[in-house]
Amino acid sequence: MPSSKELLKALDGGAFDALFARLYGPGSLPYQRKRYGGAVKAFVDCFGDRADLRLFSAPGRPEIGGNHTDHNHGRVLAASVNLDVIAVAAPCSGGRVRVQSKGYPMDVVELEELSVKPEERNRSAALVRGMAARFREKGFAVGGFDAYTTSDVLKGSGLSSSAAFEVLLGTILSHLYNGGTVSPVEVAKAAQFAENAYFGKPSGLMDQMASSVGGIITIDFADTEQPVIRQAAFDFAASGHKLCIVDTGGNHADLTHEYAAVPAEMKAVANSLGVDFLRQTSLDALIPRIPELRRLHGDRAVLRAFHFLQDNDRVVRQVAALEAGHFEEFKRLVIESGHSSFEYLQNVYTSSDVAFQGLSLALCLAQLLLDGRGAWRVHGGGFGGTTQNFVPDDLLDSFRETMEGVFGKGSCHCLTIRPCGGICVEA
Repeated sequence: MPSSKELLKALDGGAFDALFARLYGPGSLPYQRKRYGGAVKAFVDCFGDRADLRLFSAPGRPEIGGNHTDHNHGRVLAASVNLDVIAVAAPCSGGRVRVQSKGYPMDVVELEELSVKPEERNRSAALVRGMAARFREKGFAVGGFDAYTTSDVLKGSGLSSSAAFEVLLGTILSHLYNGGTVSPVEVAKAAQFAENAYFGKPSGLMDQMASSVGGIITIDFADTEQPVIRQAAFDFAASGHKLCIVDTGGNHADLTHEYAAVPAEMKAVANSLGVDFLRQTSLDALIPRIPELRRLHGDRAVLRAFHFLQDNDRVVRQVAALEAGHFEEFKRLVIESGHSSFEYLQNVYTSSDVAFQGLSLALCLAQLLLDGRGAWRVHGGGFGGTTQNFVPDDLLDSFRETMEGVFGKGSCHCLTIRPCGGICVEA
């Protein structure tokens, strides 16, 4: 493993360029060389020079199909993208993990004490502790390390910055102490555990799985212990469209209760129908019970159940459309999913702050600009953050100009699909 000087020389000399082109696109090379080089120098400033440095990367993910379906054992369609969180890391003795993330206080976790600490809820230290705890519980080797991290995945963007960070930690532990043998699926499961049990956010498994496995993937969570994962055979680059994520400026930080209510209400309806999760029931079982369900759980819970049951089936049709090369049908289904999220799932704005409806406005503008040509929908968890847009190449400039005129310069992100998930970055 190289020292900082050796890494910097390799970066400057183009030793990583082929991999960088694959991860980020050929036009990104100068930026990524500088970015990784800066992270190496920052590591040295924080922890001193070492002779055993390694580089790591874990991508953000856009959810393409299946909005809030994973936590009720549904199907999803997702992808890894060229925005990621990276780390420079090195093993260390003493049973301590130190993580310095750019712009944040250093997290220090003693590996002798891996039980849940309530005071760490909603803090990155909880994710470090939770990942280490899960690795140890599953029989994987765990040891101390120092890491400096920096992220291009915008917080609150719907690209799952927290999942990328969790997968990054798992990838580090896998390569530093397990010879890189911990599977992407196991890393993803550990990441979900850390986020649920330690961080305190009741997420499903989609975010972590998409970041860890990578590419365009469809995942069936009917059995969450053995999710069915496969690559979707589709060349998005040849579609004549760009995947644009519009950041409306919302932040997810204070919305945990909104997210928690979605799976809670869905599962409440499922329980009243005699099953554990909505995946185990159907519209035929739901509809006759609506009067009772309204009394027990309210109308919103019933509407959210409708969304799940329809969007879960919609994923199958989206994958089929992509693999058959029917991109127009795929776009129609994206729009249909977006309307379901807005009208039934109701995760486009929060009822506690109705004056702020950035997502609603972005969707309104997208429909005006793309109607008949592209597709649009809420992206990710919702309640703030981003929209997802499939924009024809010839409309890209005007689309970006309009969106950035409303939401600010740099708010429209045109992404590429990354072919791999969390990795050790090697020349």
